[in-house]
Amino acid sequence: MSGFVGLLHAELTKFRSVRGWVIGCGLAVFLMLLFAGLAGAGNSHTGNGPGGGALPVGPDGTRVLDGLTLVHQPLDGDGSLTVRVASLVGSEPPEPPQDGAAPTAPERPAAPPTAAPEPWAKAGLIVKSGTAPGSPYAAVMVTGGHGVRMQHDFVHDTAGPADARWLRLVRAGGTVTGYASADGTAWTQVGTAALAAGEATAGIFVATPGHEEFDQYPGGASSIGGKVIATGTFDNLVIAGGRPGAGWETRAVANENDPQAPPLLSEHDGDTFTVQGSGDVAPATGGPGPKLEQTLVGSFAALTVVAVLGVLFVTTEYRRGLVRTTFTTTPGRIRVLAAKAVVLGAITFAVGLVASTGALLLGKAILGEDYGATVGTQVRLVVGTAALLAVAAVFALAIGTILRRGAGAVAAVVVLITLPYILSVAAVLPAVPAQWVLRLTPAAAFAVQQTLHVWPQVYQAYTPAFGYFPLSAWGGFAVLCGWTAAALAIAAVLLRRRDA
Repeated sequence: MSGFVGLLHAELTKFRSVRGWVIGCGLAVFLMLLFAGLAGAGNSHTGNGPGGGALPVGPDGTRVLDGLTLVHQPLDGDGSLTVRVASLVGSEPPEPPQDGAAPTAPERPAAPPTAAPEPWAKAGLIVKSGTAPGSPYAAVMVTGGHGVRMQHDFVHDTAGPADARWLRLVRAGGTVTGYASADGTAWTQVGTAALAAGEATAGIFVATPGHEEFDQYPGGASSIGGKVIATGTFDNLVIAGGRPGAGWETRAVANENDPQAPPLLSEHDGDTFTVQGSGDVAPATGGPGPKLEQTLVGSFAALTVVAVLGVLFVTTEYRRGLVRTTFTTTPGRIRVLAAKAVVLGAITFAVGLVASTGALLLGKAILGEDYGATVGTQVRLVVGTAALLAVAAVFALAIGTILRRGAGAVAAVVVLITLPYILSVAAVLPAVPAQWVLRLTPAAAFAVQQTLHVWPQVYQAYTPAFGYFPLSAWGGFAVLCGWTAAALAIAAVLLRRRDA
């Protein structure tokens, strides 16, 4: 063989001829599987719901929260609802825990609460295909701090007028349209949603997420709060197209074992309804319970192994003086570096693909969980983790070429990739510096393993300590690729200038 293909064959032969390097590949797979098993065993008795039970799944497969107080009647065909939300108030949030005690939820107030509502407290109109948690719905609502919104099927949110108090939902065939008005005369369309025609329930509802205060500070992170209650007052409620003779019924829709479950409380005085509720109608964010990316926690150990392999793949030749022979037989030093990078990257990608696939399947088997993750998400986790290990190995190769010292090069790779991640997610750094660290350092590449989603309509501390990366999955991976390209460029320049 000759040319670059011959170089590739030569470098592959070198790698295969060193038994320790081949064993290292097997060790990387073993460590991924070992840590996946440990992570699964440690979480095997942990539920994923607010109270330890399973969360319901929304129409698109997303795990959701579905807790509200609903005053409803059947709406089996086309029709409309109109109402004015006269007021929306909340209860006082719970006191912060003292002396490390766990926060407790307040008792239900004897009288309607009068405090400011939570910003995402909701009171409005809803058409829902059923009262089972997770069933499809379309709703238009007044919120505590975000004006009028139209939301449907948990993940969709559209902003409406900030000061409107009159709401209307119109159902026609398989479409529900939401409107808002400041005076009940001039109406503005807020949005539309698809909802299957046929039997449904419709009415007014109240829900409010619990009061939460998040903080990430040097040395830790905290989340304190508890259950609060919202009270919505409605008047001028009109339904057209409802079932003849049907009256208004009150029902609490709640997740199983949800400590935020809404109180079953509504009052009706003439055309005025007073409804109290808690819980939330929204996508579930990161919280207690196992997460799919935990099955890949062993990638840290595997990354250390492939970093050692990457460094040794070049520094061994310097230490034993074999690099002179290599450069004598192949004068094109940059081609040698390129061949090493291709061979190492291909081997470690294949190893990472086997390891991450096995770890994912093993973790899921132990937990018996589907995690609500799509097939596309799972493929991205497996391929992304394999690509992360491959590029990290090539990065280590470049650093080894620059430093020409094994221990120092391995330490540099670990410090640049692993340490920033640990400092950020373990809350050693405050939230803002941690986010910048995960934007600028090679550790940004761990974003390929993130399954948590940022939902604008859900209040949450979207910081590294709570499992959220500041960059997208492939955006974070691109940062590592940029560092690797820069390291390879420096290595190439030094190879041409230095003596062997």
